[in-house]
Amino acid sequence: MTERSSSRSNLTAVAAKTRDERIETHERNPKWQNVPLRIEMSECINCDACLRHCPEQFGAIFNHGIDVIIVPELCSGCLKCVPVCPVDCIYPDPEWSPAPDDWWKHPGNPGDPYA
Repeated sequence: MTERSSSRSNLTAVAAKTRDERIETHERNPKWQNVPLRIEMSECINCDACLRHCPEQFGAIFNHGIDVIIVPELCSGCLKCVPVCPVDCIYPDPEWSPAPDDWWKHPGNPGDPYA
């Protein structure tokens, strides 16, 4: 087992509580009661209102090329982004899948709007 994977499994065992821990483990806090949210890109107008209203402790919404994405492992489902969306394109995602690897280039890296 590598040092990184050992560190990752130790964080997972105690539930990733901080944003940095969730970024490191790529895991959602299992204690969160709400499902993560998703953006329906065919409806989104890329206004970034949702990004500006996502609480820093979650920091789940990013510009990803021409898309605006919500990293489900970082989204607590708090709904702060929903009422500010002018086109109502943010939905609960009860059947969410883990974020693709290329989405993880945003959180915790240069250009992270929540860092």
